[in-house]
Amino acid sequence: MVEVGYKYRFFGEDAEAAARVLGIYAHMDHNFMTASIPSFRLHVHVRRLVNAGYKVGVVKQTETAAIKAHGSNRAGPFGRGLSALYTKATLEAAEDLAGVGEEGFGAESRYLVCVVERSLNVAGKSDLERGVEKENRSDVRIGFVGVEVSTGEVVYGEFDDDSMRSGLEAVVLSLSPAELLIGNPLSNPTKKLLLAYSGSASSVRVEHKPRDCFEGGGALAEVVTLYEKIKGDEKSNNRGEEEEPQNDWSAIEVIMNMPDLAVEALALTIRHLKQFGFERILCLGASFRPYSAKMEMSLSANALQQLEVLRNNSNGSEAGSLLQIMNHTLTVYGSRLLRHWVTHPLCERSMISARLDAVTEIAESMGSYKSTPSANELDKRDYREEVAQPGLSCLLSSVLTTLGRSPDLQRGITRIFYRTATASEFIAVMHAVLYAGKQLQKLKLEEEYNNKMLHSSPIRSILIRKLVLTASSSSLIANAAKLLSSLDKEAADRGDLQNSLIISDGQFPEVARARAAVQSAMEELDSLIFLYRKQLGMRNLKFMSVSGSTHLIELPVDRRVPLEWVKVNSTKKTVRYHPLEVLTALDRLALVNEELMVACRTAWENFLEGFSKYYAEFRAAVQALAALDCLYSLAILSRNKNYVCPILMKDEDPVQLHISSGRHPVCI
Repeated sequence: MVEVGYKYRFFGEDAEAAARVLGIYAHMDHNFMTASIPSFRLHVHVRRLVNAGYKVGVVKQTETAAIKAHGSNRAGPFGRGLSALYTKATLEAAEDLAGVGEEGFGAESRYLVCVVERSLNVAGKSDLERGVEKENRSDVRIGFVGVEVSTGEVVYGEFDDDSMRSGLEAVVLSLSPAELLIGNPLSNPTKKLLLAYSGSASSVRVEHKPRDCFEGGGALAEVVTLYEKIKGDEKSNNRGEEEEPQNDWSAIEVIMNMPDLAVEALALTIRHLKQFGFERILCLGASFRPYSAKMEMSLSANALQQLEVLRNNSNGSEAGSLLQIMNHTLTVYGSRLLRHWVTHPLCERSMISARLDAVTEIAESMGSYKSTPSANELDKRDYREEVAQPGLSCLLSSVLTTLGRSPDLQRGITRIFYRTATASEFIAVMHAVLYAGKQLQKLKLEEEYNNKMLHSSPIRSILIRKLVLTASSSSLIANAAKLLSSLDKEAADRGDLQNSLIISDGQFPEVARARAAVQSAMEELDSLIFLYRKQLGMRNLKFMSVSGSTHLIELPVDRRVPLEWVKVNSTKKTVRYHPLEVLTALDRLALVNEELMVACRTAWENFLEGFSKYYAEFRAAVQALAALDCLYSLAILSRNKNYVCPILMKDEDPVQLHISSGRHPVCI
């Protein structure tokens, strides 16, 4: 899509594809097939093309008329350059387009998954057998990396798979990738499964990457080199600041401990994301987690399908699935986390107990609730009605409902880290985090009071206390307030970046200088009216503006003026002029205004770059809010369905499953 005046134009085969997807007219123009859309509809049409599976590049004009007139390229055409690339996996993190348009992605994850493999049964065979096995080998070792670009979540894994590729199928069904990177060469069974998924799913993009592209040292050396380079850039950008970046070297430790094939997939993913400018998140701000962990179960593809965990088996939609029945979350990031909880059930005893205790306490705080019997009451089966304090559930409901009407905080803070967020989006995200933190601090204050006066805590669950402390820490609230103090909300809501940055305590000095230059140019321009009053002998002469033209001198038709004055427009009785001095001053004013805009953009990018030292803290807070949302959702589910909390027997007790007053769907 190439910016030409007030339109974006497509050429050649792109014009034919755009005409087919967007329903616009393509025609021949100077031997080129071309089509066009109005510039103000850019975000709508980019989303439609991306949703159709295309990779979209936008070429914009890189210089303005005022700057071009004073530059070395004044006689040449306007400079243009590729300003952005968009695909399904990167759209929500991209500049200008996230959260805009008719077809947003909402709570749906958009993973970019890279798959590589290595044969397990080629060794020891002849060259002829190896050649056959290369294309049709059965048992392989598969490595993969899945990146949710808009949130910084990274999932990785490596496993042995059989000829049916059941392990890979489970990964694909669980992550539901929007894009696939295929690290060639792959065996035929692997290619068949991935291409079958891309054909059955809605417009999944597939891109092939060669695996023999790494220089000396291999994939790990390339990833480490990139990490050190980006880390060095971060240190140089923060030089002279009192606060050190909070990002540590934990990411490189995770990468060093990743399996070999997963590292290779990560290197290919980083190479792919470089063209979008999003590789920085994988080195400094990503949240790495293994696909299969000791404390979680990994459900097979057959279990996910036959139990209708994510989608029903009738039409493939989410309606009627286990996830849809359990999902009572109020935020989109909570919904994404609940999907992970459902597809990866816990199998570690202490974590199960912690989650059960948290859900039970929230459910009890809603009012009358059937509590779980204690150990000595287990034989009596005396399920009592208990009424707990309503503060916890009411506060969580209020906070989560408000956050549900706010922007997606998880994607919002990641877009700030990418430096693609707008000023209004930044303010909305910071306000939401600040509001949630201050509200949850009420629970902390209540807990401190009870500990001091009553020697008891209103929140019994250790998990809830940990999440509340993370989401309402004093440093988080102080940092959010500090960042907000640098911006003007009213100007940001108007989209006025020039006035969104508040100049105080020496902040944004380049913007202050540019504003002073604009003010000086305006004062110089306005002062010219005194010259013309004296020259024309008209004491009440004033500048006037008509149809967008400013600083006009309006005189009667018969009034003689200097020859160098430029006639702009006229009526039957009057003529409006621009004197030569006014034209020169207007030209200078246009130039300093453009320089002010450039200074504001640079200052805004530097301001967003400074957020990187707070990113880890804000990301942890948003993850804590998502977990609280999931716990609250499970508590709502237990209340609506009259679920009873199970009792986990002690390790020394015999293994048994005791169901009291249970029902079976066949016997109802």
